[in-house]
Amino acid sequence: MLSADSGAGCRRRGDEKGGIMEHPLVVGADGSDAGLDAVDWAADAAARYGIPLRIVYASRWERYEGHLPDGSTECSSERVMEETIVGVAAERASRRVPGLEVTTYLAPDDPVEALLAEGLRAKAVVVGHRGRGRLTSLLLGSVGLGVAARAHCPVIVVRGRTGNTLGGERKVVLGVGERATDPAAVTFALEEAALRDCTVEAVHAWRCAGTEVAGLCGPHGEYRAEHERRAAELIDEALNKPAAAFPQVTVERRAAEGAPGMVLVAASHTACLMVVGAHRRRGHTGLQLGLVNHTVLHHAQCPVAVVPET
Repeated sequence: MLSADSGAGCRRRGDEKGGIMEHPLVVGADGSDAGLDAVDWAADAAARYGIPLRIVYASRWERYEGHLPDGSTECSSERVMEETIVGVAAERASRRVPGLEVTTYLAPDDPVEALLAEGLRAKAVVVGHRGRGRLTSLLLGSVGLGVAARAHCPVIVVRGRTGNTLGGERKVVLGVGERATDPAAVTFALEEAALRDCTVEAVHAWRCAGTEVAGLCGPHGEYRAEHERRAAELIDEALNKPAAAFPQVTVERRAAEGAPGMVLVAASHTACLMVVGAHRRRGHTGLQLGLVNHTVLHHAQCPVAVVPET
């Protein structure tokens, strides 16, 4: 259902933030097919979480519209378009999940900045993998990349094949890196698996340098055995404590040889969600993702959740 702050006509929707729960699930809407896919995914997720869905459309046009010399009382074509985009998205979410509390908000700001601000009081932010501008051919749109690289809450980029996106697969893949994986990413993966009643596959990729030395890096080589031992330790270190709180979730541990990004992309073919952690450096405002996260955000065959360290 649409809440009372959804607004009507030319009034900005959702300005009265006091009527919204403290931590809704936020989804960016832009009228594109990818944006509508994100709304579908977010509506299902909000229902699983038992929280409201907040649909946000952002444009700088609203910031300047009030200063234009126009004495007309009619809505501008830009405002009508914005109202239509959020209205269609809200209707779609309500039809998909009857009874879901849906609110909308037209933000007078750059889309990335608006969604980053919304993320400060959201459980997570959901975005589509492409926008509706002239750069729709990009593997990942600039808004999705900007939000995933800077947000301080989990960001889910909805991408991949239909079966993976709509939950046809029954596995959540968790990427485990070389440095200690933050419990936030591990817990997020376990919670998703518990809500979906599926398994978690924790994957760590390693590479053995000097593969020309068969005695050291062959199937029974000393270096290979050391890499495999270290990979198993990293996975256990990341999972053992958080997994104890989710005894109902089956956890599979897998160490694989290869480039981490490509190993995770391969794992995404049979997953409904991939979860990776992200390190945020204090005082740094640039993109903070890393090569592996860039790779999965551009090439994974399932939605990707980027979870910043706590």
